[in-house]
Amino acid sequence: MRTAPAAVLLTAVLALSGCGAASDASDSKADRGGVAEPQQQADAAAGKAEAPAAGSARTERQRKTPKQAAAHVIRTASLSVEVKDASKAAAHARATAQDAGGLVEKETTERVDGTRESSNLVLRVPQEAYDEVLRELSGAGKLVSRTSAAKDVTDQVVDTDSRIATQRASVARVRKLMERAEKLADVVTLEGELSTRQADLESLLAERASLKDRTTLATITLDLMEPETAAGEADDDPGFTDALAGGWHAFVTMLRWLAMAVGAAAPFLAVAAVLALLWRLLRRRRGAKGE
Repeated sequence: MRTAPAAVLLTAVLALSGCGAASDASDSKADRGGVAEPQQQADAAAGKAEAPAAGSARTERQRKTPKQAAAHVIRTASLSVEVKDASKAAAHARATAQDAGGLVEKETTERVDGTRESSNLVLRVPQEAYDEVLRELSGAGKLVSRTSAAKDVTDQVVDTDSRIATQRASVARVRKLMERAEKLADVVTLEGELSTRQADLESLLAERASLKDRTTLATITLDLMEPETAAGEADDDPGFTDALAGGWHAFVTMLRWLAMAVGAAAPFLAVAAVLALLWRLLRRRRGAKGE
């Protein structure tokens, strides 16, 4: 069998870009009514072999879709809870997520106003444990706010699976064309087309993995904060150290004010001292003349 020219190979590759395995088989069958190149006949035969598998895969997906619909849901929630001890509450939240088969995706703890702590945790828990974990976290303290959402992505999952099957069939057909290509120009062209299609396939696989992760594990964002009155309540019952510190502060404040008063009066005192000295000298001179 002689190898088809580069133009014929390119035409075959482009014709296969937007078609699945089943449509390729029917197109090839129609083309055999005219004058077909040996290369095109081989492609049609390959398409016919792939069509039943692709068709059965689609039938299987359609048959399973109603049963899987409930699983393809992305669930998220946000909680704000006021607790007495943020560190202990964060440890309890971590343990709750891990006991449910989940994990802590992110955790941040900071001190607010230098007196109280605040923690933020992003928890991933299995869908079946989502409601139970949410109730457990809501009861960890005083619930300030709670929001939850559910997004059905069943259609997106089914569409992604279908596109993956189509793209895999397309990659397989380009590889078969490469096996029959003998000219260097044909090989180079087909390699470029294969790289593009493999990149598209990897992108679809990554999208499906992301959907699977988000529909398998629910996401809960938890904010833990200590009450603002905690520091004020501690000051209502001062101890000996607090009294001693207060007395020392008052003493230092008094000395500071005295020093400021002396500093402010110093110019006037200096003038008064000079005048008093002159007055005494004048009195002495008058007394000496009188004698």
